[in-house]
Amino acid sequence: MVGVGGQGVVLGSEIFASVAMKAGFDVKKSEVHGMAQRGGSVNSHIIMGKEVFSPIIKKGTVDILLSSEELETARYTSYLNKDSIILVNKQKIYPTSVLVGKEKYPDDIIPTLKKEYKNLFLIDGLKIASDSGNIKSLSVVMLGFLASFLFIDEKIWLKELKNMLPAKILKINEKSFKEGFLEGKRIMV
Repeated sequence: MVGVGGQGVVLGSEIFASVAMKAGFDVKKSEVHGMAQRGGSVNSHIIMGKEVFSPIIKKGTVDILLSSEELETARYTSYLNKDSIILVNKQKIYPTSVLVGKEKYPDDIIPTLKKEYKNLFLIDGLKIASDSGNIKSLSVVMLGFLASFLFIDEKIWLKELKNMLPAKILKINEKSFKEGFLEGKRIMV
């Protein structure tokens, strides 16, 4: 899981790891969020399986890359292989270097990735989160999108949302999750 500080990558990875454990998998998780509070790059490795020994994913072996921002997707292509599934939120967050005019945000990230990877799927997660009642629920929209590609019962996801989120934001997040899930199912048809 990758994104920019403030997009909920860390919370999303905590929820996903908990869901995977409740579904009976051995799970290891690690994360990097050094400058996250300033809009910096954030990533979390989550490995699940029958028996897992390391929390770090080897480059070239990612099964699914869940990205909340387009440039962050490009930053982590070294972890992908030709069969990786890439789930991307259609959002551009300009780094400071772009905002001050030192660099240019690449215009061709998604078209370039589509040429190289056959399993790239896009979602307008920010719009779905906004339509669900709060743009801060983006990470939960992305979890719903991810869940549509996995074989973990939706009830486990919803139960973990209830266990891990404050009651006052639960309804919006349940709606966000369900809309992200439905969007994933629509895309796969």
